Amino acid sequence: MLFCCAIAMASGALAASESVRLILANESGDAASPMGQSMEEMARLLHSSSNGRITSRVFHRGELGGQQEMFDHLLKGTVHIMLAWPGTSYDKRLGAIYMPYLVLGWQDAIAAYSEGGWLKTLLDPVFLDNGLKFFGPYPEGFGGIASKGRYATRFEQAGGLKVRSQPIFPLPQTVQAMGFEAVPIDWNEVYTSIQTGVVDGDSSNVIYWDYEYFGDLLEYFVHSKHNFSAFMLMMNLGVFETMSAADQELINQAAEQIVAAQFAAAKAEDEKWIRTAQENGMRYIVPAEKDMAAWVERVRADVWPMAEAAVGTEIMNKVRNNASVPGD
Repeated sequence: MLFCCAIAMASGALAASESVRLILANESGDAASPMGQSMEEMARLLHSSSNGRITSRVFHRGELGGQQEMFDHLLKGTVHIMLAWPGTSYDKRLGAIYMPYLVLGWQDAIAAYSEGGWLKTLLDPVFLDNGLKFFGPYPEGFGGIASKGRYATRFEQAGGLKVRSQPIFPLPQTVQAMGFEAVPIDWNEVYTSIQTGVVDGDSSNVIYWDYEYFGDLLEYFVHSKHNFSAFMLMMNLGVFETMSAADQELINQAAEQIVAAQFAAAKAEDEKWIRTAQENGMRYIVPAEKDMAAWVERVRADVWPMAEAAVGTEIMNKVRNNASVPGD
């Protein structure tokens, strides 16, 4: 069904008077999650602004497969618009999104990721090279390490703690550099992996995911802030270009509303879930300043040179020139 829909749209430019049916997907959340609600809202905005001509079917977590499979659907055009963490298996330059300790506070993060920000400007041509229309990031907050049994706030404590990592470069390398044993696992398999002891916890997500999806298994959340967690709102470029200029503008406007709303809500939403997790028994731990500084220094020293080999010197020079300075 998805394949046929994409082929129909790719067969030629569509007039603004024609009906359009889109396939929307969110990678990780169910329909009730913030990102699930955002994609449902995007479908409503498109339907309303087009007077019912643009209809959408929205797929949520796991309904179209795992993370890599869903990203493949987007690249092929069998999914048209998606909210996801882009995979880096086709183009390692997308790993710039996941650079560890890239930004160290909310102010720097918003400046980097917002429209006109240095990171958004850096990423636009990379997405285009991959056949993707990049509308913008959907920020959540700073990721951490959630675990059961014990926790670690510095490199020397982390040995032997196996934590799941997203199978996206350079996230496993980052968690490894922090001292943990990184185990790359697809999102749909995380609960079972924690439950059966394959891993002791999860990494690189904001507390919402670890509390809401694994809260009955995990006891601790260490706010290491080693990555700024942001999904990316993207569309298959070939499908976008088949649409009329008027419909392209409707899609741009709807995407802008979704991204802007999340930028406005992200910090408060993250703080809400930090409180909620603590109120319901999860221990929330912020590393001491000296331990955080040691992690920043170690991880940048270990991972950034690896990243440069993958993303290229030009991108890494821009990262170094713009990344947050510790202590500022």
